[in-house]
Parts: sequence; C-alpha cells; structure tokens
Amino acid sequence: TSLPKYYPKERHGFVNGIYGAGNIGTAITAFVAPLLATTLGWQNTIRLFLVPVALFAALNFFLGDRQEKRVNKPLIGQIKSVYRNGKLWFLCLFYFITFGSFVAFTVYLPNFLVTNFHLTSIDAGLRTAGFITIATLMRPIGGWLGDKFNPFAILLFVFAGLTFSGILLSFSPTITLYSIGCLTVAFCAGVGNGTIFKLVPYYFSKQAGVVNGLVSAMGGLGGFFPPMVLSTVFNITGHYAIGFMSLAMFALASLVIVLWMFYLEKLSLETNIMESVGQSIIVTNTKGTIEKVNPAFTRVTGYKAEEVVGKNPKLLQSGKHDHTFYQKMW
Repeated sequence: TSLPKYYPKERHGFVNGIYGAGNIGTAITAFVAPLLATTLGWQNTIRLFLVPVALFAALNFFLGDRQEKRVNKPLIGQIKSVYRNGKLWFLCLFYFITFGSFVAFTVYLPNFLVTNFHLTSIDAGLRTAGFITIATLMRPIGGWLGDKFNPFAILLFVFAGLTFSGILLSFSPTITLYSIGCLTVAFCAGVGNGTIFKLVPYYFSKQAGVVNGLVSAMGGLGGFFPPMVLSTVFNITGHYAIGFMSLAMFALASLVIVLWMFYLEKLSLETNIMESVGQSIIVTNTKGTIEKVNPAFTRVTGYKAEEVVGKNPKLLQSGKHDHTFYQKMW
C-alpha cells in the first residue's frame, strides 16, 4: 500500500516487482525446510523459521513509517468503493492466471515430473527450483518493462506465451518439450506478475491497498484450483491434456480482454488529446463525412458537434476561395 507514495509513477512497476520478488522465499522454504527437518526435526525447524519472522516484525515496528495515514473507512466500505469497477475484476483474472500458474506449478511440478517422466526426487526438485527462480527473477523485470513500455502491450506477449505453453504442455510427449513449456510459463508468469501490479496504482491510486489485497487473493486462489483440476482431469481421463488446455483457454480469453482494454486505452488517449488541444480538429471518414469534432472547433467556428457530424466539411466554405484553393488544402 505504501510503496507508490515513496516513488514516482515511472518506477511503480519496478518497485512493486522487487517487492513481489519475495516469492523467492517459497523456493528457499521448499528446499531448505526438508533438509533442516531431516537434521533438526520439524518442530525445531518451525522454531528456527520463527526467528526471521520475529526479526522482521521488530524491524517493521522500530523502522516502519510512522507517518503512514490510517484508513478509517471500514473494510466492507473500501470493497464497496471498488467492486463495481470492471477493471478490478480484469486485473483479478489476469493475476489469477499469472500468479496462479506460478503457485500451481510450484506445488504440482515435483510430483508430476517424478510420476510422468520417472525423474528422481532430487532432479525434479532442482527443476522446480529453477522454475521458481526464473519466475521470481522475471517479476521485477516485468515491472520494469511496464514502466518503460505500455503495460497492455507487455501483457499481450504474456498471455500469448501462456496460451502457447498450455497447448504445448497438452501435447508434450518428451521431457524436452515439457521443459520448454514450463520455462515459458515461468518466464511469462513472472513478467505478468510484475506488469499487473504496475496497473493497480495506475487505475486505483487512492484505493491501492484494498485492490492489492483483492488481486493478490485471486492470485492465491489461482494457485489452489489448478492442481485440483489437473488431478480431477487425470482421474477421469487418465492424462493431463485437458487440464493444460484449460490454461491455454483462460490465457487466450485474457489475451482478448487485454486487446480490448488496450483499444479502449488508445481511444481514451485520443479523446483526451482532442478535447485538450487548442486547435480545432475535424475527423472524417474516407468519403469526407465528418464523424467527430473537438471543443476547439466549436469555439473557432461556432458550429456545435451535432450540427456538423454526418455532413461534409464544405459547409465551412466562406465563398471567398476558388476550387483550386480547396484542392491544395486537402
């Protein structure tokens, strides 16, 4: 919640990406905890993990921002203020897929590799660690890309890549092709995770806290359902193709939504430019029929938009110029 206020808008994506790179803790815990448990026992391992938890709690208490404004509005009221905004649910869907893919593959990949490709537990664990590391490292890069370029353009590549990966994983008979599919998921999910949280303060600058919470919660749910779906599909059909194809379909649907949002963003930008410039602007179709004019046109000519839309610009002729003049002008 506090991050956007400490940094300019041009760095929100990268900063949120670094913050989200804390996902690497998942990889560390997944592979260090069993080793510690073997040596120390699970109870002592949990006690050991409480040490860094207590340390960071103390650091936050003593070094945390004392000037942080307290939100007096109840949580339900905060949710009501944003839940009708369609962009919130689009962002939830996007993060449901990107972060959900990250969590789902992290949880499911070790057993899947052992069961289907007969890898050793160590080999499967190392491959899973590689997946987690790539996805985590790509998150700040995704945020940085969102700062430098149009976030919607980045998400187009993300969901196109996830669509490709889902299809490839559905028909991967070899470990090589399956590895390519998983690495593509890691790359795209990481970039997508970083880019999506560039858009949260962009659309919800005053409600970033509650929106971050809602979007993150949907990401958590995204990691919970895919393993269940894959298991159910396998029990019914004997293979995982339909489950991975579901990933491709959801990613493809998100790709279409991103295209639509990208178009609306361009349209909004065009409208803002037309309404803010001081010069009069006329937009016509290929036949020369007026389709749109800006407020400056009305101020300069005295014609309102409803008086000229659907007509030809020749209505502005003063009668003082010949045909050659207008040919040169057009």
